[in-house]
Amino acid sequence: MAAIVASVTIDWRCRHSWARASKNTAWCLFGCAIGDFGTIAFFQVTGIPWPTMAIMTLAIVNGLLTSIALETAILSRQMTLRAAFRTAIGMSFISMISMEVVMNAVDWALTGGAILTWWVVPLMLTAGFITPLPYNYWRLKALGKACH
Repeated sequence: MAAIVASVTIDWRCRHSWARASKNTAWCLFGCAIGDFGTIAFFQVTGIPWPTMAIMTLAIVNGLLTSIALETAILSRQMTLRAAFRTAIGMSFISMISMEVVMNAVDWALTGGAILTWWVVPLMLTAGFITPLPYNYWRLKALGKACH
């Protein structure tokens, strides 16, 4: 049986949708940054000699986990904890992963490792915000899916 795919034309100029997608992306970025930066800071402060890729991989995983935890906490005010967790898990994992990978790629490209400095953090956050934003806008317009 062949699947029917509907063609959706998206208006990329809707300010309301950009504002909503930006809000959703910012919350995701906040959650991701907590775990990501916390992990990198831990290794930076303790000096534990892990390979850069191992630190960044752990930072990405922790960023995903803290983002899901934050979204679950926020959504639990609107629904049961179980439903909030399922919604948080079901939100755009693609968006979260792209955000995390880009943030760590910027860090590595600019510092040569998993190193937080006063000047790289804003660049990491900016890249982490901009990367998934168009996808989150598309998801909102084409699928009507948003987390808040």
